[in-house]
Amino acid sequence: MYKYIFAEKFFLEGKVEGPGFLEIKDGIFGSFSENKLGGAAEIIDYAGHWIAPGLVDTHIHGFKNHDIMNNEFEGLNQISEGLLSCGVTSFLPTTLTSSTELLNSVVGMIGTQYRNVRGAKIKGIFLEGPFFTEKHKGAQNTNYFCNPSIEKLKNWQGQSNHMIRKIAIAPERKGTAEFIEYAVGEEIAVALAHSDATYEEAKQAVEIGASIFVHTFNGMSSLHHREPGMVGAAMNLKDVFAEIICDGHHVHPAAANILMNARGRDQTVLVTDCMMAGGMPEGNYQLGEFPVEVKAGAARIEGGSLAGSILQLKDAVKNVVQWGIATPEEAIYMASTAPAKSIGLDVECGKIAVGYAADFIVLNPDLDLIATYLDGVCRYHLRKEGVQ
Repeated sequence: MYKYIFAEKFFLEGKVEGPGFLEIKDGIFGSFSENKLGGAAEIIDYAGHWIAPGLVDTHIHGFKNHDIMNNEFEGLNQISEGLLSCGVTSFLPTTLTSSTELLNSVVGMIGTQYRNVRGAKIKGIFLEGPFFTEKHKGAQNTNYFCNPSIEKLKNWQGQSNHMIRKIAIAPERKGTAEFIEYAVGEEIAVALAHSDATYEEAKQAVEIGASIFVHTFNGMSSLHHREPGMVGAAMNLKDVFAEIICDGHHVHPAAANILMNARGRDQTVLVTDCMMAGGMPEGNYQLGEFPVEVKAGAARIEGGSLAGSILQLKDAVKNVVQWGIATPEEAIYMASTAPAKSIGLDVECGKIAVGYAADFIVLNPDLDLIATYLDGVCRYHLRKEGVQ
């Protein structure tokens, strides 16, 4: 059955249109037109509102008091359902550095169960670690740090039914070149993170195939005029994506603007790095094996280091617009199409385009989330939370 979404503005691939009608048939996007096409069809009226692609969070550890590393399907499902209230329709459950045995179990659980979640769609797994170095460890457990291992990656691919979509490594570790070549050959996006690499070491990794810088500025060697480091590489190298956490705690808005201007907003990816305290009151939580205190909007481990965030992706979009460093169109792109492109999934999500699953969000002109749709069905509504 056909139905049409009527709205003031539509954020389509490469352009903004409206007012008009967006066709949906059997959960799939059809065409946009200024006037309704075809015969009798249901019209869903969002006059005065904006329609944007469902957001894609490619770096998220937990939500609503659940952590991916707890290795529980019901927790994974609760994260998936909770993300609909954040405007997220596709995501990569993200692991932490841990024992090989626990990582085996976690990726195995996700690979077996990913089709059974009832909320935002799981599009793969992001392995954040364990191939890092200590200086910029962040909230990663150094007891499990090691050199990149093709055998371990092969094992995780097998355990997960080939759901590994992205893996982060420190490029200065031994065996990096061979590892990157193998991973890229397996269509796994290689990201650089938790690293004290020089600019040249990062550049060499990118030349071999690494293509993403993880939470840029955080967990990496900083920019210096005589040694540009990882931050300089994230800004200056060609054809890479730079993640950034725009919660106002991880990165100053001016620094975020500098990155976006250098990298280009088409290659800047808004992520949350959200942990289990997302969507929860302030207090004490866990990030993997580390106790975390959430206070004044930030999550920190003992000693004061940031431990992920409690950011919701819809708020990252709103933040960068309110900070005056992105237009609404750019902000939405950085949270939908750019993340999908960064992991090679823009062929199936992150866009409003003919033939794509009708995963989209409804915003008011202040960029407040009003509704989230999966496959053309309203699954979250601000005034009717829990809509199925």
